[in-house]
Amino acid sequence: MSAASPTSYVWWLAGRSAGIVALALVTCSVILGLSMAARVIPQKWRKDAIRLHEHLALISLGAIGAHGALLAADPWLKAGAKGILIPFAMGYRPLWTGLGIIGGYLAAILGLSFYVRKRIGARLWRRMHRFTVVVYVLGLVHSLGAGTDASIPIVRYTMLASALPILFLLALRVQRSRSKAAGARPRASSVARAQEAPRLTPSPSQAR
Repeated sequence: MSAASPTSYVWWLAGRSAGIVALALVTCSVILGLSMAARVIPQKWRKDAIRLHEHLALISLGAIGAHGALLAADPWLKAGAKGILIPFAMGYRPLWTGLGIIGGYLAAILGLSFYVRKRIGARLWRRMHRFTVVVYVLGLVHSLGAGTDASIPIVRYTMLASALPILFLLALRVQRSRSKAAGARPRASSVARAQEAPRLTPSPSQAR
């Protein structure tokens, strides 16, 4: 890469830009998904939130694909299809790029699973969907470890700050799930006692 040929930077700059956009979209999608799971969004807005969540997930997949394709074509990186498609095969920061590739595959699996949820079942789909937070974590780690833009303080701190609302919403979701489970246990015990009560009451013949 030489200063005399600025066009050599095009693929690298475009690939980095697509990566930043992808991370921002994944972050927004995860925040919206956790907000719905934690019941932060009012019920009247839930349908619109689901549509927006779906669109964000699809657009983020497009940005992830563009990020990989542009870097595969970059004449300086020389990653090629193998370096982009196979985790840890790239010579440039293999650990961090490999984690990013795994995150991209996981994002594709979870994002596209929305369209087969009827076949795999709603329960399994919901369990799978919990791993969307892992996609965000892998994307963040990849961006901090492999992204040259992470060396810029404002970019690095903005990336790290994006974890704050996700941690808060994740903790809120766990707390409300535990509260719901704890409330369900007493009700189940009451039903069990109500079912056993007739057995303990003597019949009219026994009372005589």
